Amino acid sequence: MELYIHIPFCIRKCVYCDFLSAPADMETIAHYMECMEKQLVREAASFQGKIIDTVFIGGGTPSILKPEQLSRLLAAVQERFTLAAGAEITLEANPGTLTRTKAEALKAGGVNRVSLGLQSANERELRLLGRVHTYRDFLRSYELLREAGIVNINVDLMSALPGQTASSYEKTLLRVLALHPAHISAYSLMIEEGTPFFEQYREDEKLREDGGTPRWLPGEESERAMYELTGVLLAEHGYERYEISNYAKKGFACRHNIGYWTGEAYLGLGLGASSYIEGIRFCNTSELDEYLSGDFAPRDVQKLSKNDRMAEFFYLGLRMSAGVSKADFIAQFGLRAEQVYMQEIPELIGSGLLEDTGARYRLTDYGRDVSNQVLWRFLLG
Repeated sequence: MELYIHIPFCIRKCVYCDFLSAPADMETIAHYMECMEKQLVREAASFQGKIIDTVFIGGGTPSILKPEQLSRLLAAVQERFTLAAGAEITLEANPGTLTRTKAEALKAGGVNRVSLGLQSANERELRLLGRVHTYRDFLRSYELLREAGIVNINVDLMSALPGQTASSYEKTLLRVLALHPAHISAYSLMIEEGTPFFEQYREDEKLREDGGTPRWLPGEESERAMYELTGVLLAEHGYERYEISNYAKKGFACRHNIGYWTGEAYLGLGLGASSYIEGIRFCNTSELDEYLSGDFAPRDVQKLSKNDRMAEFFYLGLRMSAGVSKADFIAQFGLRAEQVYMQEIPELIGSGLLEDTGARYRLTDYGRDVSNQVLWRFLLG
C-alpha cells in the first residue's frame, strides 16, 4: 500500500502550473500542518495492520516547511503507520528552499529519496517558467542533499519550452548528467487551461497541433528532436527508461510511481489528495477553508466497475516499458485480455503500436512515441 501526503503551498505559483497549490502565510501553513496531523492520526487508525511500502510527500513545495514541521510530520508517519522495512520515503523539493538543517532533518526523519524540480539549467528558461531559483541554487540544494547522506535524488526536467532549442535543451541534459543523479524525469511542457501560459501560448499551441509553425513554442520537428535526444543521451549514460517519461540508474526506479501504474492501493492525505482503496476512488476537499475547519469527509466517491479496472490496468500499465502481464490480468479479472479487447489489441499490434512478447503486452518504440493514441483506446474500449 502507498501513502501520499499533499503540501499545497509554494513560494510563488509557476506560470505553467495547474496543480492544486498556492502561496500562503506562515500562520496558514502552521494551521494546515495541525489539520494534516489530525487527519493522519484518524486515517492511520483505520489502516492498522496495513503495511506501507512507499510514502510520497508532494506539492506544492513541501521543502518550504520549517525543519521542525518536516521532522514532526515524518515522525507522525513513522509512529502512526506500519512502514515496510526499507520503505521508500520521497519528498519533493524546489531548489533554493533547502538548507543544511532541512536536509539533515529529512535524513533523520527517514526520507531516502528527494525529487528536485530543476526543470532547466538555462537561466532565461527558468525566469520564463516563473521559477524562484537559479541553476546555482539547484547545485547547492543537490550538494546539501548528498552531504546529508541522501543519494537517491531525482531531477525533474522540462522540454519544448517557449524559445527553447534542441541545442539549449541538450546543454541542460549534459549539465544534469554530469552530476550522475539516480533518477531523471523528463517531461514535455503541457499548456494547461487556467494557467498564465495558456493565455499567452494557446494560439501557438493550436497552431503547432494543426501542423503549422508556432511563433514562440518549438515546432513539431524541434520538439521531436528534444524527445529523441532525451532517450539517446540518457541511455548512453546508463539510465534505463522504465516508463514513458522516467529514467533511472539500476535499482533506482521510483517504487511509489510504479505502485500507481500497477494498480496498488493508495491513501491520500491533505488538500485535494486522492485515494484508491479496494476498488473505490475518492478524494479530500479541494477547498482550503473546508480542510482547515477539519472537514476530512471523502468527496467524489466512485466504486470502479470491472470494466473500469480492466481499462486502467492497460491505460496505466502500458506506460511502463515492461508493459502489462497477461497472467496478472487473468489473475485479477478471470478473463484473458484478448477476450475483453478483441478489437483493440489486434488493431494496435497490426498498426505497429503494440507488441505481444508472449507473456506481456507492451508498447513498441513507435507506440511509446504516440502513447496517448494507444492508451486512450483502452479507456474508450
